[in-house]
Amino acid sequence: MTKNTFDKWVNGLARTRKTAFGRIANLLGASQITAGAWDDLEALFIQADMGLETTEEIISALKARVHDEGLTQAGELIAAIKTEMSARLAPPPGLAFTDRPSVILIVGVNGSGKTTNMAKLGARFQRAGQSVIFGAADTFRAAAIEQLQIWGECLRISVIAGQPDGDPGAVAYDTVQAAIARKMDIAMIDTAGRLHTRFNLMEELKKVHRVVGKALPGAPHAVWLVMDATTGQNALQQARAFKEAVQVSGVILAKLDSSARGGMAFAIQGELGLPILFAGLGEGAEDLEPFDPEAFIEGILADF
Repeated sequence: MTKNTFDKWVNGLARTRKTAFGRIANLLGASQITAGAWDDLEALFIQADMGLETTEEIISALKARVHDEGLTQAGELIAAIKTEMSARLAPPPGLAFTDRPSVILIVGVNGSGKTTNMAKLGARFQRAGQSVIFGAADTFRAAAIEQLQIWGECLRISVIAGQPDGDPGAVAYDTVQAAIARKMDIAMIDTAGRLHTRFNLMEELKKVHRVVGKALPGAPHAVWLVMDATTGQNALQQARAFKEAVQVSGVILAKLDSSARGGMAFAIQGELGLPILFAGLGEGAEDLEPFDPEAFIEGILADF
């Protein structure tokens, strides 16, 4: 990792570090950690959106290490916390798409940053020398079509779009067909943001998923869920519903730099079993970084 990349993680995680995890040193300031301190540490982890399961696992492991290794100093315990956190975050798998075109379905709730992050991903693929086409299948929100078309103009990426309130499945189908005809490397399809509790909307998303498979057997080759890091545990409930509906294969953790908690990364992997592929560390197209567990942990605990 370059120094610039490391600095981007440290700077991007400043809010999380100063709020959610900034109290760790105070909790561990005594030479002996007390039962009350364990309770406070557990509460801190839960408040940081690490999830109940992951929190309980880490606290149990830390207690065992304190007992077995005789740890007493704050520095030793913080090092142990980093080790236990690292054990629960895996680096993302490589994105070696072999199909041409490879079809990626982008899903998520309203306001999560789907369209913007799709554009950032398109720019990243272009920088890697891959040809990209966009599909504006969020036909329920006219502004979403316009937003993607503006991004397409800026990035010189063609956008397949239909009419507002039109059939999103038809747009998805046309996008895949256009990608095949033009021999594109990547086809990315933006879908309507929908609440996981709205049955009819989730059924519509399942239909888009099926239609893409009819347009190109084996597609979609990836389904990426954009999650807003500022929404905490509610986002996990959303993610479970999307995973069940359309076989989500990876997560884009958006707005991580805006989150005051940031521990959701642990819950996503520990409780959902999904890899985090990219994390948003700023507004610019270059601020969507491949998820780096080591940089993430150093970023939230950089002051210790």
